[in-house]
Amino acid sequence: MAPLVTFDRATLGYGRRAVLTDISFEIPEGDFLGLVGPNGAGKTTILRALLGSLEPLGGSVTRAPTLRFGYVPQRDQVDYSFPLKVLDVVLMGRYDRIGLGRRPTDDDRRRAHQALEHVGIDRLADRALADLSGGQKQRTLIARALVGEPNVLVLDEPTNGMDLVATTQILGLVRELHERDGLTVLMVSHALNEVSNYVERIALVVEGGFRIGTTDEIMTEQALSQMYGIPVEVKSVEGHRIVVARRRTIEVEGNRV
Repeated sequence: MAPLVTFDRATLGYGRRAVLTDISFEIPEGDFLGLVGPNGAGKTTILRALLGSLEPLGGSVTRAPTLRFGYVPQRDQVDYSFPLKVLDVVLMGRYDRIGLGRRPTDDDRRRAHQALEHVGIDRLADRALADLSGGQKQRTLIARALVGEPNVLVLDEPTNGMDLVATTQILGLVRELHERDGLTVLMVSHALNEVSNYVERIALVVEGGFRIGTTDEIMTEQALSQMYGIPVEVKSVEGHRIVVARRRTIEVEGNRV
């Protein structure tokens, strides 16, 4: 089966400035990929190329003709001041199917309710979006992405600004959507410690460097130390991986500090 997206020796950047060079990887159907790296490393550049809003400076990025993205933006990029109900927000995900100037049908509304039920908040359909908690708002945005019937769900920093409980619930929901529905998922995040315990593969972007592999291949002390340029430790706490910077030991006048 052909991959949904293929990066073939792609050079990505803006104008004449290359941010990433010679990037090659594929997103096969059914993938659960975390695109991870610090802010400014190039995650957004890869994401824009994947979504088609940025053309590569060299090489190629190809997408399957049947590809439909369901995009969940960062929560802080959404204006919550509009007096919209949750159901109205989810229906926005049907606009490209409804058509310009046409009103949602009963079938569109039924699908919107199904999407809300799928993420566990159908009871909130008539609530104002502005009144929801951070986790509930994120579930609403995920439902909006799902109602368009995508074959790739893309989430941009889905846990930004969330507390531990909401973060765990959202990441668990995304994993459930992948496992239960067989949905291909790309999750973009700077939080390696969070994402690595949920995704199946990791694409790590650090200061122009790029490496991709299974979670077990990437989450090693050798691989991470090479990518980040500092010694790190990968610890296991109750079955969860945690990456921490290793303390350097140096000699100062005969004393180890």
